[in-house]
Amino acid sequence: MRRRAPDARGGSGATAWTRWREAAVRTAFLLPAAAFLLLFLGRPLVDNLSTSLRTVTATSFPTGEATFIGPENHLRLLRSEAFQQSLATTALYTVGSLAAQFAIGLGLALFFHRRFPLSGTIRALMLLPWLMPLVVTGAVWRWMLETDGGAVNETLRALHLVHTGIPWLTGTDEALVAAVLVNTWVGIPFSTALLYGGLQSVPRQVHEAALLDRAGPVALFRYVTWPLLRPTAGVVLVLGAIYTLRSPDVVIALTGGGPAGATRTLAVLAYEQSFREFDFGRAAAIGNVLVLLAFVLALLHLRADRRARTS
Repeated sequence: MRRRAPDARGGSGATAWTRWREAAVRTAFLLPAAAFLLLFLGRPLVDNLSTSLRTVTATSFPTGEATFIGPENHLRLLRSEAFQQSLATTALYTVGSLAAQFAIGLGLALFFHRRFPLSGTIRALMLLPWLMPLVVTGAVWRWMLETDGGAVNETLRALHLVHTGIPWLTGTDEALVAAVLVNTWVGIPFSTALLYGGLQSVPRQVHEAALLDRAGPVALFRYVTWPLLRPTAGVVLVLGAIYTLRSPDVVIALTGGGPAGATRTLAVLAYEQSFREFDFGRAAAIGNVLVLLAFVLALLHLRADRRARTS
């Protein structure tokens, strides 16, 4: 009877040791990321939740002697008229900005997908609005959108499109439009860069096969390009929505949340509660609402992506 040759890897013991070593290496690579998430994301979330359950003001904040009041800050926030108005303004501001950013960004990505001289240089220059500090961007646009003497109104007058200056920053309806316009200008490079990267990952063989079948430009985009670009588009929309929800810089530098609260988003309201009213407990409650909205958006994106992959 022939004896079975021993395993080249040294038997089951060596196999178990190899598996344990691979697991240890994977864990070692994951530990820095896990520590970063716990330190810079988990701890602030816990502190924010704890602050939202207490009465934290300018007098109690230095001493740390804040009274525990439970969900009272959240209940007062939900009942306040300022919160309801800010929530509606946030929805309009976010949807308007995302729609414009995505539409223009997709058009520019399709334009740059066709190679031409200096296309790389122009794409690099387009990143400047996104790389500039938002406070600087808001200050420049504030000067450009002034009713009297602003560059935008002067240009419209020179083209005989308007006779009087449009109150971009002082009108209750125009101010929100101006905020959406500036935020769109800031976000277009981000959307263009991600969508252009998504277009680069679309196999050229698929396009060539569709062209051989005499597919027109509209049919080529609708049935070939868009289905393959959809995962990237979902990421662009979710990241753009989260960034718009949490960032008050553009609105504060442009209008300060006015006039009459017409541009006061939830992020601006949290800023006002923290640094003007010094009600840190209520500001933390607004922060919890923003985190919850971002979490819901991320879950919806993951669920839609999972359905698209399984269908």
